[in-house]
Amino acid sequence: MSAREGRRIDYVELGATILLAAAALATAWSSYQASRWNGEQAKATSRSNAARIESARASGLANTQQQVDVATFMQWANAYALDQTTLADFYFHRFRKEFKPAVNAWIATRPLRNATAPLTPFAMAQYDLAANREADRLESDAEAFAAKARTNVQRSTNYVLGVVLFAAALFFAGISTKLDTRQLRVVLLTFGIVLFVGTATWLATLPVSVSV
Repeated sequence: MSAREGRRIDYVELGATILLAAAALATAWSSYQASRWNGEQAKATSRSNAARIESARASGLANTQQQVDVATFMQWANAYALDQTTLADFYFHRFRKEFKPAVNAWIATRPLRNATAPLTPFAMAQYDLAANREADRLESDAEAFAAKARTNVQRSTNYVLGVVLFAAALFFAGISTKLDTRQLRVVLLTFGIVLFVGTATWLATLPVSVSV
């Protein structure tokens, strides 16, 4: 074997050694990132569930408030239609603060004489429950967290794929040192390098999660 050929073989072995080290580090990093994004997914899912629970509570409160409004309105409407002013005033003063603007707006439409007036104050734009708005906001937050959880699952999956690809690069680097045919060793090492560089370039475009 000539000295020149010996140097070429040394270069192949050196390249394989470097690739083995780089791929091992990259595999560890990808594994860490996959674990981190799994944790981020779990946190986003937890926040989504918490927001949905709070949204359900706010929606329940809104339903209860609406039932109270309907019950008091029915009593008031009877007195109002019968022109029983004292009784009508009694019920009106017991309307919830949120309900009174809708009733006032509805009365302004002269419902007893105006056939085109809304049937009830509940059809008025002024009837707007804060609890309903809060429920909608929380439901929107829950969906945003759920979308974030789905994104984090995909990120974790991408890093797991990175682990597999880096492991394949490790395999090609390792097997290239076991063969006697120089040409085949170069081919396998080159394939491993291309696989490593391509995977590293792809993962470099992904977001990173770290914990200090």
